Amino acid sequence: MKIHSHPISIKGVLIHEGCVLLLLNERSEWDLPGGRPDPEEDHRAALKREVREEAGLEVSVGAQIEEHLFEVLPQRFVRIVSYACELSGSTDATLSHEHLDVRWVPLDELGETIDGRRLPVGYLGAIRQAISHPRRPKPRTVSTLRNRS
Repeated sequence: MKIHSHPISIKGVLIHEGCVLLLLNERSEWDLPGGRPDPEEDHRAALKREVREEAGLEVSVGAQIEEHLFEVLPQRFVRIVSYACELSGSTDATLSHEHLDVRWVPLDELGETIDGRRLPVGYLGAIRQAISHPRRPKPRTVSTLRNRS
């Protein structure tokens, strides 16, 4: 199965102060913010637009994290392309008509289910990649410098 022959959905991994932004979709699954780009729309521009529409948040879009196929319905696949995002303004997420819930979920509560609802493994993998490969290096502190000697 060729990954590039499927419809595309651009997703954002937005981590802020030890939490990741998740949305509950109509299938009662946790989802990353994002969606399909308009024809000829740049992926990063599409993601910024989608996060604004779905959660009322402004973000800057960083590096692509990963890409995978997601089986939305039996035998119906979507190509998911995930990007690291950073918050550009307020953390006050708003619920759009597209979702049932919007939540900042603490990273230490992540798993294949959250509050009894499924977090698809591909999204969990993208979040874990974003955690292990942050966009910016952590500042070096005196204690980390001492531990290196």
